[in-house]
Amino acid sequence: MKQDKVTYDHFTGDPFADLQTDNEVKQALEVLRWAYESYGESIVYACSFGAEGIVLIDLISKIKSDARIVFLDTGVHFQETYDLIEKVQKRYPKLNIELKKPELTLEQQAKAYGDELWKTSPDQCCFIRKIKPLEDALSGATAWISGLRREQSPSRSRTNFVNKDERFKSIKVCPLIHWTWDFVWQYIRLNNLDYNELHDQGYPSIGCMPCTFPEDGEGRSGRWKGFNKTECGLHTPGNPEA
Repeated sequence: MKQDKVTYDHFTGDPFADLQTDNEVKQALEVLRWAYESYGESIVYACSFGAEGIVLIDLISKIKSDARIVFLDTGVHFQETYDLIEKVQKRYPKLNIELKKPELTLEQQAKAYGDELWKTSPDQCCFIRKIKPLEDALSGATAWISGLRREQSPSRSRTNFVNKDERFKSIKVCPLIHWTWDFVWQYIRLNNLDYNELHDQGYPSIGCMPCTFPEDGEGRSGRWKGFNKTECGLHTPGNPEA
């Protein structure tokens, strides 16, 4: 299905809104193939290296083996996450994996905002260590790829394959919107993919170490316990620093 290039300034809706297929893998590959044909070097995959991220990396490698992958290295990730990144780099040696760090070190952040900012103002911490770095990483990029799935949370239930991203003034491509949690793991096991060992220890969603906890089942309820917060802000339009 041939689709025209979509940009933030000329967005008229998801070009894949009517995409019909009973094969989630073919569906995702079609969207990804269009994305890389449309945007070339001007598209970035922002990967958290969760279960969905591992799936997307494998799919992307089939289309663009040297794709740019950005990991937001907050400095407080689990060691298991860093270990996984090393395994992925070995399995896909042509991928351009960049660990994007914040402007402030943890020590500088503590001096400016207080120790363990994630305990007192997690929104501000996410802005400093995740949102601002992604803004920098997307500078000059027309589009970016995300592993959002509709069943993950109510705030993600209306995500389309191709979205106008008001947060970063770009196009956000989400190839896995119809994938279920079970199908994600079916794909991982069928293709013998490496994944974060914390998934086997009760962590369905894995982010920064201080803000991630084990949780029964799936979803994002194990993130930011004690706060009315399920998103870091990358996928919401407001500015948590405001």
